[in-house]
Amino acid sequence: MSLPPPTSSREGRRQEGGSPYLRSRLIDRSPLFYGWLVLAVATVGMMMTIPGQTVGVSIFLDGIIAELGMSRSEVSTLYLVGTLLGALVLPFVGRFVDRRGPRLAVVVVAALFALACVWMGFVQGTVTLLIGFTLIRALGQGSLSLISVHAVAIWFVQRRGVAIGLLGVGMAAWVAVFPSLIEQLLVPFGWRITYMLLGALVAVTILPLGALLFRDRPERFGLVPDRAATPAGTVGAAAVGDGWADRAERGAAAAAPVSVRPEVEYTAEEARATLTFWLFASGLFLTSCFGTALIFHHYAILAEGGIDRALAAAAFVPVGVMGAVGNLGTGVLITRVPPRFLLSGQLLLLAAGLVLAGRLGGEMAVWIYGGMIGLRNGMGTSMEGNVFAHYFGRRHIGAIRGQVAIAMVVGSAIGPLVFAFGNDLTGTYAPVMLLAAVPAIMLGVVAPFLRLRRGGRVR
Repeated sequence: MSLPPPTSSREGRRQEGGSPYLRSRLIDRSPLFYGWLVLAVATVGMMMTIPGQTVGVSIFLDGIIAELGMSRSEVSTLYLVGTLLGALVLPFVGRFVDRRGPRLAVVVVAALFALACVWMGFVQGTVTLLIGFTLIRALGQGSLSLISVHAVAIWFVQRRGVAIGLLGVGMAAWVAVFPSLIEQLLVPFGWRITYMLLGALVAVTILPLGALLFRDRPERFGLVPDRAATPAGTVGAAAVGDGWADRAERGAAAAAPVSVRPEVEYTAEEARATLTFWLFASGLFLTSCFGTALIFHHYAILAEGGIDRALAAAAFVPVGVMGAVGNLGTGVLITRVPPRFLLSGQLLLLAAGLVLAGRLGGEMAVWIYGGMIGLRNGMGTSMEGNVFAHYFGRRHIGAIRGQVAIAMVVGSAIGPLVFAFGNDLTGTYAPVMLLAAVPAIMLGVVAPFLRLRRGGRVR
């Protein structure tokens, strides 16, 4: 598309639909491209999803089972049902974010998620635990994650891979330290009070930050994504203070209109009709399903190999470190390497982790295993945040990612229960983990040979 040259005020220019551009003092006064500030806040948002993520729930699992007198299979079943129920809201959240933007969405979701964490501190039995799982999965693992990634994806195009990678680095760093921190809180406070404290943390971090700093698509403010489309020499002095370009570029002589390479703009229905959508949705489903199962039963699986709880918790350090490497590396590579090859690597890492888990002996083996799991996690987070906007554009990305989020949430619900039943039937996790590795290996081997097209080119 072609953007018109700026006039003396933003009200003098109009969006493609005819509406005047919005004004924002924060954007006007930002000394750098505002998308980077959005990225910083979204990183906090992703970090605050941990109480609803499997890596967070797994820390509380043994305490919940012991205090409520439930079996591991019963809790896993409630986790499955709660996760599936929670997934039902995601398409609506995706469409809401597309229409109203991430700012209002994060206020509503973060407030409700904080209350959901408080609810977890009061669960007494099957019904209340099911409600708690439904709320934290729908609001934390599902909705807050979707909003945080969406907020970044709409502000970047050419640099989206790097931006999503940096988002994942912050999340991975938090994963590296979170389990050990929570273990320290569990001793004096117990799991109930600790969950409530996490709700308070959500309420004082991402809720006010998102309300203050999140903004909708840059085009609504007369900007373009990435800053790449506002080179020096294209903005006149009359644009000073209107947020059209970075301050370093303001004051240059006005020239020709800025041309931006048009993006594809698939609707959710059009995306679903492509092989591309189903390949990546299937791959992310498998990694969500069995990757979640490994994390959910992490302490029990490693205990089968004689690994104590302290060393099992320490395994999350390499998970976090290599998660950061996987996030940033995938973000950088996704515009340089066909994404189907990255998906293949992610799936084969998952299969390797499934084969090795439960067969670990010694501290070094645990750290290597944690590094493999972290690398796969990081690749998956970056892939899910990048690949659908890469192939289908930004206009309907909330609705498209909402559909994929359902598949991932369903997978994350099924995996832990499958592992729990497998353990109940055989007395060990090993057979079910070997069976789970089969579809991951099959799709990982096939993916590189599929020819996916984007803009007329095989990608």
